[in-house]
Amino acid sequence: MNQIELIRVLPKAELHVHIEGTFEPELMFAIAQRNQIEIPYQSVEEVRQAYNFHNLQSFLDIYYAGAAVLVVEQDFYDLAWAYFEKCAEDKVMHTEMFFDPQTHTDRGVAFATVISGLQRACDDAQTKLGISSHLIMCFLRHLSEEAAFETLEQALRFKDQIIAVGLDSSEVGHPPAKFERVFAKAREQGFLVVAHAGEEGPAEYVWEALDVLKVNRIDHGVRSEEDPKLMQRLIREKMPLTVCPLSNLKLCVVDDMAQHNIRRLLQQGVHVTVNSDDPSYFGGYMNDNFIAIAEALDLSHEEIKQLAKNSFEASFITDHEKQKWLKQIDALI
Repeated sequence: MNQIELIRVLPKAELHVHIEGTFEPELMFAIAQRNQIEIPYQSVEEVRQAYNFHNLQSFLDIYYAGAAVLVVEQDFYDLAWAYFEKCAEDKVMHTEMFFDPQTHTDRGVAFATVISGLQRACDDAQTKLGISSHLIMCFLRHLSEEAAFETLEQALRFKDQIIAVGLDSSEVGHPPAKFERVFAKAREQGFLVVAHAGEEGPAEYVWEALDVLKVNRIDHGVRSEEDPKLMQRLIREKMPLTVCPLSNLKLCVVDDMAQHNIRRLLQQGVHVTVNSDDPSYFGGYMNDNFIAIAEALDLSHEEIKQLAKNSFEASFITDHEKQKWLKQIDALI
């Protein structure tokens, strides 16, 4: 069995995927037409061309423009179901999806509309595809603390459908500490917490996510390597990093996949995982990310299997479920 064959049969968990970032051009165009929403593109090909951005901000501009066609519950269902079908192809057996309610509520779409569509797709994925899932609600860090508090308040009536809260959008200039009080309240309400830190932003943001927000997981975190003391802490505490290789390449966090530090982090004992981030924009879903690093970094079969194991260990599923998947991975020759 070669690297690619192993990757294709390995069960995996995905812990860092923005459901709005799985919006393929074909579906975006179809939903825009269904909802009779004007978009500045005349064809699917024009939408695809617009996905050629050059930095995080230009990506976010396109990302929010695309999200504007999502209006009714069925739109959110269709978006999530299309992603679950990709999961089935890639043998992603569990996923913990980010969603950005503020992207939608600020346009007048009700919180209930968003979560009802997503949850219905999650339920169908479990029943029809055997894929389990959790929803993670993210605050947009470029917006105010006050706006985040309002969103948290809206989320409380859906607590049983949201496993955690997170923090995403433009990292630079919006340190984790900006949301210290919001995350404290979220933890009081029983939510687990995660945060994007250490991708565009410095290693200092990872410290803040750990010490100020008290996160259960760091999303990205690849710049942690710049701080030896931080590295020691991540290894000691087995703090998961949800790394997104193709995203890092597309956003020029690395200039070449051969320069990516995920293998180095893995070999040092950091609890790294592989994820797709915004796959329709960044050029690949889970297996594409695994294959990209396996080929560029010449990962061994054991390293590939360890990354898959890490994904389940770092997930928010039960210990019993984790053991089930770890045994399945070990059973693969």
